[in-house]
Amino acid sequence: MASTISEEQTTVPRWRIIGPGLVVAATGVGAADLVATLIAGQKFGYTLLWCVVVGCVMKIVLVEGAGRYCLATGRTIFEGWRSLGAWTTWYFAPYIVIWGFVYGAAAMAGTGLALAGLTGVLSTTWWGILSGVLGLVLVWTGRYNVFEKVLAALVGLMFVTMVGAALLTTPNLPELLTGLAPRIPDGGLVNTLALAGGVGGTITLAAYGYWLREKGWNTPAYMRVMRIDNTVAYVVTGIFVLATLVVGAELLYSSSVAIETGDAGLLDLGVVLQDRYGQWAGSLFLLGFWAAAMSSLVGVWNGVSLMFADFVTNVTGGPAEDARAGGKWYRAYVLWLTFPPMVMMFLGKPVWLILAYGVLGAFFMPFLAITLLWLLNTERTPAQWRNKLHSNVLMAIIALAFVALCVNEVRKAVGPYLSA
Repeated sequence: MASTISEEQTTVPRWRIIGPGLVVAATGVGAADLVATLIAGQKFGYTLLWCVVVGCVMKIVLVEGAGRYCLATGRTIFEGWRSLGAWTTWYFAPYIVIWGFVYGAAAMAGTGLALAGLTGVLSTTWWGILSGVLGLVLVWTGRYNVFEKVLAALVGLMFVTMVGAALLTTPNLPELLTGLAPRIPDGGLVNTLALAGGVGGTITLAAYGYWLREKGWNTPAYMRVMRIDNTVAYVVTGIFVLATLVVGAELLYSSSVAIETGDAGLLDLGVVLQDRYGQWAGSLFLLGFWAAAMSSLVGVWNGVSLMFADFVTNVTGGPAEDARAGGKWYRAYVLWLTFPPMVMMFLGKPVWLILAYGVLGAFFMPFLAITLLWLLNTERTPAQWRNKLHSNVLMAIIALAFVALCVNEVRKAVGPYLSA
């Protein structure tokens, strides 16, 4: 058996190594993450640079755990959660439905904002709606090869534009290196946790196993190539987030320029770049902003739809083909992400829905970290692929960090309504 696995590993073409990892990493870095990183650079300069490194390590550990479970067992992450008891389904069912509705509106708004700023024609709402429909068209058939190529092109665009913007600012390298020393500035604990937690995704981390399956990496023979794929992808993502922090530190912190929170902050930065370097710089940045927002939209339209299809098929006991890309439940969720949220684009966001979205979403990363610890330390995973000591220590630290961030996010979500 060992010789078979070794033989299969060596015959996997090297060019296929970068695949699902790049997809999961790119999907997880959207407009909101860019703004959070820019604001961290704006407020604290390079002080929180070390958080980018920590955030990448956290995601590498979690995504590797999710991928290892799926390859080692041949089961999906939802099947693993379900084996832990009915409580996981009671959490996941309302979460994925509410999350999809609110995220669909947010993703379309983010892409629409970038295109409206870039073109000067049509409104954010209409550009957002067009982007949502484009996302639906791109993922509707569920063909992974097409989907991966689209994501790779968007990643290339967002990477080149943001790294280019960072190089344009001619960063102060000695000062940049001082940011690798771990320290938390006064009043910066929340920013520290948010920056570390925001390097590349939430629910989309759990979609990694589904993308491995769609790629055809579905046995323990692909364990080594999965680990390389995951690590390379998050190193690339880390460089991208680092470039964003450099832009925030050099353009905003050094000149005491403040930007808005939310996606509008990226438009503010486009104006700063335009004023300093010319129209071309602002337009190029907005193009990268759109690529980041669109990569998240397309990735979610595909990956979370696969999770939903697997969830419904398992709960209802339907045929296996219903859980795959292009199946009826996959397409139903793609439609749910695209059309109902358009109502929010016109009518605003209901308070109760945003509250539920914030609270349920805050619990997801602790949920993922704790359930992976459970799955990867019990008979649910073959003995040779269970966590080693270092994996358990890292996952336990990560779980505690996300529990702390969860408490803060819940307080932030609920606080305004309790004080009203």
